[in-house]
Amino acid sequence: MATVHPSPADLAAAQLAGTPYGTLPPASPLANRKPISLPRLLEMHSRGEKITVMTAYDATFAAVADAAGVECILIGDSLGMVCQGLHSTVGVTLDDMRYHTQSVARGIHRAQGTAWVIADLPFGTYQESKEQALRSASVLTQAGAHMIKLEGGGWTTETVRFLVERGIPVCAHLGLTPQTVHALGGYRVQGKTDASAVLLKKQAHELQDAGASMLVLEMVPAELSRELTQELTHCPTIGIGAGNGTAGQVLVLHDLLGVNLGKMPKFVRNFMDDSHSIRGAMEAYVAAVKNGSFPVDATHAW
Repeated sequence: MATVHPSPADLAAAQLAGTPYGTLPPASPLANRKPISLPRLLEMHSRGEKITVMTAYDATFAAVADAAGVECILIGDSLGMVCQGLHSTVGVTLDDMRYHTQSVARGIHRAQGTAWVIADLPFGTYQESKEQALRSASVLTQAGAHMIKLEGGGWTTETVRFLVERGIPVCAHLGLTPQTVHALGGYRVQGKTDASAVLLKKQAHELQDAGASMLVLEMVPAELSRELTQELTHCPTIGIGAGNGTAGQVLVLHDLLGVNLGKMPKFVRNFMDDSHSIRGAMEAYVAAVKNGSFPVDATHAW
């Protein structure tokens, strides 16, 4: 009797079926889009297409977000609160960020492998000097980040310039800066007074001039965010609680899915409400940002 040999497909299926938790995936399908690059993000901005950003902290959710069409995945130091149960982001370490950045970078390559990966520099890893910032940024870049994010304006300008001159793309962050929440007096809207709005605008322009390629505006009045977005011609603004007039939006994964452990912030929409899957919720978020239906200034902004 002739020996029947199983086909490669049968062998692959058998291997997958016998693997705990499905950790040996079948070959990934061809990507549905070209890899996101910094020039592509800037081109999207120039033609008025909204940029979508979402946090992720592990391989699985990063892979789903990539497949759902999210352009930028942010490994935020918000992981201290949503993953570690801390009361603020201040306790997150560089080793924490390296671990989660590596996990996310592996995860997106289990799917399309096309998303742009941004990682937060945690508190205490860039404030000392430009050189300290470079060492910290190098750790996260080597872990898989395409861009690093740091908080604050003024003194950070020269740090941004120093990093950009050495080939590290930088996302800046103004408005509510969670790493300095105690100095700000709590989680409060920033830029509400004339003086604070003038300062925020000044810092934003300085960061753009220093080479920042993206700027997160958190809990900034919608009108101020809109004005800044129009003024910053080559630094797309990414809003969170900053209204509909920014060049893009970012949400924390857990907020987007309605599994926040605390009070749901005003600027959040639970995209699971009308979705039947996590990927569906992510796709709905991408669609809502792209078509301008999220956020709604009257509901989600100040």
